[in-house]
Order: sequence, then C-alpha cells, then structure tokens
Amino acid sequence: MAGRTPKLQCQVLIAGVGRVDFLIGAALVVEVDRREFHDTASAFENDRRRDAELSRRGYRVLRFSYAQVMHDWPAVEAAVLAAISRGDHHR
Repeated sequence: MAGRTPKLQCQVLIAGVGRVDFLIGAALVVEVDRREFHDTASAFENDRRRDAELSRRGYRVLRFSYAQVMHDWPAVEAAVLAAISRGDHHR
C-alpha cells in the first residue's frame, strides 16, 4: 500500500457536515472557497463550524481560496502533498 496514490473523491457527503469539495483517502478534506459564496460573516462562521465538526470526526481539513488554486497552484499542491506525505489522508 505504501507509495500508492490515495483515492480522490469530489463532492462527498459527510454525515453531520454536508458535502465537502474533495476527500483524499479516508480523512483528508480539501475545501476550495470562492468569494461569492463565502464572503459573508455567516458563511465564514459556518465554514469554521464545519471545519471543527470534521476535526471532531477525525478528518484533517485544508481550506484554500479559489484564487490560490488558480493563481498559486504550486503552493496549494505543496500543502496537499505535504499532508499526504504525513499520512493525513489515513484514519
């Protein structure tokens, strides 16, 4: 199993949380936020509530802005690969 690329799933429904953008392996959640959907105080608070609930359930959350993904992909990729190399995608 070591050295294998972990499974990537999109729009995964997690009970008690809702849909997450990406799930890598069994436990690494990657969320990508666009300003138009995450620009209000209530959206900001809801994102933090979801992150806390995911953490409580044993998930590791990486949250990026759409702009980061589009304009600074090397930094996003490095963060995701570092999390995978630490084993954050395992439960």
